[in-house]
Amino acid sequence: MSAPSSGLDAKEIDLAVTSLRDLNAALHAVGDDGPRRWRVLNPRGAHALAAGIDAPIEVDVEGHAGYYCAGMNKQATVRVHGNAGVGLAENIMSGTVVVEGSASQSAGATGHGGLVSIRGDASARCGISMKGVDIVVRGSVGHMSAFMAQKGRLVICGDAGDALGDSIYEARLYVRGEVAGLGADCIEKEMRDEHLAELGELLGRAEVEDVDPSEFRRYGSARKLYNFHVDNAGAY
Repeated sequence: MSAPSSGLDAKEIDLAVTSLRDLNAALHAVGDDGPRRWRVLNPRGAHALAAGIDAPIEVDVEGHAGYYCAGMNKQATVRVHGNAGVGLAENIMSGTVVVEGSASQSAGATGHGGLVSIRGDASARCGISMKGVDIVVRGSVGHMSAFMAQKGRLVICGDAGDALGDSIYEARLYVRGEVAGLGADCIEKEMRDEHLAELGELLGRAEVEDVDPSEFRRYGSARKLYNFHVDNAGAY
């Protein structure tokens, strides 16, 4: 991740005097010669803040964000210097979204690419139906995280709630702490050298430098639910 903006050379938008609609319109209209760094003041939990960006810019949100912050992000680096509500970085395609605090439910849901880094905890359903996004949570996650996760990596440096990886496909899950319970078709798997290297790279990208990859366990699909079998009917 690139270094945070100092704010000295950033274009500032104060949501106490500018509407959220105007802010997002300005971020959507950034061209090749537009500002590369933006600083959003007084977000006050606004919903859909910095959503739908498609430009290689940096946006610092100086405070808490509401629902769907940085949703559908492409190329941009969005940093929330606070907490974020439901659906953080939902359907992220590329770029980086960083939350210095904690995130509510469904962080990174359906994400296709990019990196979501949460320095605090994430609530329930973190990474549900993820399709290629990488999510690194410095703290713990709630129940049903990585439900129907298809592709990508979810790294949990703390604990995981119940039903982790329920109905998982080919996503890889790494957990350092305790797992309250695994969901249908999710099992613990061998941690090989390739996985230690992969995990080390992910932790480095998320700037988590005080955690040893060897302390994690890996989870993934047992591949028993790919095709219907009557003996597994109760698990569907």
